[in-house]
Amino acid sequence: MVKRVLAFGTNTSIPVESCQICGNKKLEPILFLGYLPPVNIMPKIGTRPIRQPSYPAQWLYCPQCLLVQLGTIVDPKILFPAEYPYTSSTTKVLRDNFAELYRESLKILALTRKDLIVDIGSNDGNLLSNFKDNHRVLGITPEEIGRLAIEKGIETIIDYFTPTVVDNIIKKKGKAALITATSVFAHMEDLPEVMKNIKRLLAPNGVFVSESHYLYSLIKTLQYDTIYHEHMRYYSLRSLKYLLSMYGLEIFHAKKIPSHGGSIRVYAARKGERKILPTVSKMLRMEKGIVDSKKALLNFRKRVILSKLQILDLIYKLKSKDKTIYGIGAPSRGSTLVSYCGIDDGMIDYICEVKGSHKIGRYMPGTLIPVVDEERLFRDQPDYAFLFSWHIADELSSKLKQRGFRGKFIVPLPSPIILK
Repeated sequence: MVKRVLAFGTNTSIPVESCQICGNKKLEPILFLGYLPPVNIMPKIGTRPIRQPSYPAQWLYCPQCLLVQLGTIVDPKILFPAEYPYTSSTTKVLRDNFAELYRESLKILALTRKDLIVDIGSNDGNLLSNFKDNHRVLGITPEEIGRLAIEKGIETIIDYFTPTVVDNIIKKKGKAALITATSVFAHMEDLPEVMKNIKRLLAPNGVFVSESHYLYSLIKTLQYDTIYHEHMRYYSLRSLKYLLSMYGLEIFHAKKIPSHGGSIRVYAARKGERKILPTVSKMLRMEKGIVDSKKALLNFRKRVILSKLQILDLIYKLKSKDKTIYGIGAPSRGSTLVSYCGIDDGMIDYICEVKGSHKIGRYMPGTLIPVVDEERLFRDQPDYAFLFSWHIADELSSKLKQRGFRGKFIVPLPSPIILK
């Protein structure tokens, strides 16, 4: 199993030698995307290039519990620095998703004003902002971005989700009726300890809700750009079911959600506490033959390789005609696409981010492509806008057209196309 961050010592990464869920040592290699830089290390524009860390990104498959996982675990202090630039509130899809999660939770769980809601990896308080006026809320996040949540009136512990933190919460506030872990449950490096902490903090009839990138959606829509070191595990409902059952928890509701291009939300409680809804068996049937065999995963690998060649071919054809290309959005997934495909500042001049983004004024990880305010897009009017957040292409292209962009759009995945 993977050891806690304290075990990293002078090393910045640890190889995965056994499955992060079941401990199986016979893991099978599936896909290698090369050595990727940490997605949140973004030097300031004007900084001379210096040696920067990069880590192997290899997918390993466990035939026992069906978990797909990265073969290297990177020290979270490197992946999530104090100046962590990501804020979930800037993304409309996530704001809408968390509002919907709140409405669904009220309907399914019958929460009261006295109930304690704890969000692990709470970031800037985006999720808890939906709960805070009608329930007791508490966020936990190790990054300084958590101070934005505090400014919003959301109590936040700026620390990792450790046994000591859990002890203090139980002592001061009691146990939680609802614990959420959205876009973080696949990021935490010591899964056995995380699960023990969750179960200890959860009230006897409490519910744990997780949201993670969904392996099924990733494979179906070729989202290999979501493979980076923050995401240690790539869950299917099958692997989540196996994991949660190991700790006496049972999934009673599951659904696909649109966030991050396709995620999975599961509701789990202690075994026997909740009636299992038909959504669980329906999703398990849908997954069959897609996420549960080495053959299916190796076919995915083939499609990834062809995709890289198609993207480079398109860029070559456009640049040979002296066309200008700007990137739109600098999400973490964009770093993988840039690194794996070998895209540099000779191919894409700038990457444009929404005003207020903490990434503006910095370089895309591992490159000298500057991230700038998206106003530059409308001022310069490049020939093409490359949508790194391609999973929300319709939303982005419509918004940018309304604001005056006159060029065309490149949607790189699942296969590159040009939109007018």
